[in-house]
Amino acid sequence: MSNDLSTTVLTLGVGLAVVVALMTTGLLLARAQQKLTVVDTLWGLGFVAVAIASTAVSFAGDGDPVVRWILLAMTAVWGLRLAIYLHRRNHGQAEDPRYAELAEADGRSFSRVAISRVFLPQGIAMFLVATPLMVGVNTEDPVWALVVAGVVVWAVGLFFEAVGDAQLAAFKADPANKGQVMDQGLWRYTRHPNYFGDACVWTGIWLVAASSWVGLATAISPIAMTVFLTKVTGASLNEKGMRKTKPGYEEYVRRTSGFIPLPPKKG
Repeated sequence: MSNDLSTTVLTLGVGLAVVVALMTTGLLLARAQQKLTVVDTLWGLGFVAVAIASTAVSFAGDGDPVVRWILLAMTAVWGLRLAIYLHRRNHGQAEDPRYAELAEADGRSFSRVAISRVFLPQGIAMFLVATPLMVGVNTEDPVWALVVAGVVVWAVGLFFEAVGDAQLAAFKADPANKGQVMDQGLWRYTRHPNYFGDACVWTGIWLVAASSWVGLATAISPIAMTVFLTKVTGASLNEKGMRKTKPGYEEYVRRTSGFIPLPPKKG
């Protein structure tokens, strides 16, 4: 249960540089388009970029090669699927109502809102969430039971996220559902199957990295991801808008779990 500390420190430094470069690029694109939604696509792609850079740096150390490739594959599959889905959903559309309301409520210039309310907090969150990935690729003596458990939890998360997104897209594509609340499929058991899936994905990645004491310390990753999804730009902003635009949403909230999938309440 050991970790190559010198290579880990180098990996963290390179990962931080990648995050800064990505968020700076995203900020420039957002300013050019006057559209904060750019950050949604960048979120998934950013983790993939960090994973590729971290894997490349880890070859300088003695990390286990199997764990190294497992972590890269887990991050790449999740990040690319998410980025492609969000790009297709947002392409050609107006600003996401969450970001539009955020910019309007803040009252400052677009650039200041973009930096202080979107790209800076998301950059910090990205670095914190990616820590088990950057640490895990340098694990020398993995505990394989943790690795297997991590892959299983990751797979559950990917299922909830991918299936939940697909079900919501199909629901919105049907004109008969306009103005209705999505309460079918996985959405019957949790109001946010995609966010629950995200949290599981990064809990799984953390478990793969948790074979060393340094990896255990990166528990901040799934914690930060869960807080970010439920309290910052995820569920809280999403539900605020839904309560205003969906007449049946309050009833949906009363009977449906907010995060962890549970049978709907009766009555």
